[in-house]
Amino acid sequence: MKVLITGGAGFIGSTIASAFAERGVTPVVLDSLVTGRQEFADGKIFYRGDIADGDLVDEIFQSHPEIVATVHCAALIVVPDSMADPLRYYRVNLTKTLDLAGHLVRNGCDRMIFASTAGMYRPEADLSVTETSALEPQNPYTRSKMMAELLLEDFCKAYGLRVISLRYLNPIGADPQLRTGLQNSKPTHALGKMIECHTLGVPFTITGVNWETRDGTAIRDYIHVWDIARAFAEAAARFDSINPPRGEGSGYEVINLGTGDGTTVRELVQAFREVVGDAFQAVEAPARPGDVVGAFVDPAKAWDLLGWKPEYTIEDAIRHSLLWAERRRELDVA
Repeated sequence: MKVLITGGAGFIGSTIASAFAERGVTPVVLDSLVTGRQEFADGKIFYRGDIADGDLVDEIFQSHPEIVATVHCAALIVVPDSMADPLRYYRVNLTKTLDLAGHLVRNGCDRMIFASTAGMYRPEADLSVTETSALEPQNPYTRSKMMAELLLEDFCKAYGLRVISLRYLNPIGADPQLRTGLQNSKPTHALGKMIECHTLGVPFTITGVNWETRDGTAIRDYIHVWDIARAFAEAAARFDSINPPRGEGSGYEVINLGTGDGTTVRELVQAFREVVGDAFQAVEAPARPGDVVGAFVDPAKAWDLLGWKPEYTIEDAIRHSLLWAERRRELDVA
């Protein structure tokens, strides 16, 4: 059995590919390498190209008729970049998803697992989000993902495509075996900044300490990338029971992945100290323009339908991120 993984040479897609391989499912990777890394596809069936290239997608399915599902990870995901260049984000995340969906329908592949974002929700009063929370995306990235989901839902109704959309917020960590990790050597999320500050020996700045959270700092739902990969593998294994063939269900299913309580910035700093030592320093500063309080995901539906809960702790993710940062430096020097 095989699965096609678009964006399978990227951070999340490559980790998902490894999770499938460990379960005896052969990943077929399609990646343009615009953001992915060639070495992340080493040892796998790999096609370099664009998801909008219909001839290439046709060739993949003709060469690999054992493909039973497509995991669609190919996307641009950096919020500030999306605000600076929305045209590129809508073209890649929306238009090319439309093209890919058409190619899948034409090739008779009716199962898709879509890597999406819980950033499209409006948080509830307690900052949680569930599958029934209102949609209120705040930037071109999250809007492009929401719009892609709307078009996929229409494809389900019209053409018999079946989609499971897995929505999550803040993937961190690395493949525990250090096969893959973040491509970007200077990630902009809080943990990436902490690692950079630790490497340089300078204090980390906590921006905003007056939010309405349990300790006044912003909250994020950090989740280990291997736990995310496990969820995708479970969704594939249980696909037909979660999303039955046409006539037995709606064809479109949304499942949120998360921790259930999130992690505040102060809690992340403390977890970082648990790993690197108490010498790590943090200073406080006012919130910056555009900063938000954040949200966390209620994962009850994932537990029910996927039998899934996160297994790795924040400390595990920090350790793996630090080890990957060292490994990445070795790869970049080699």
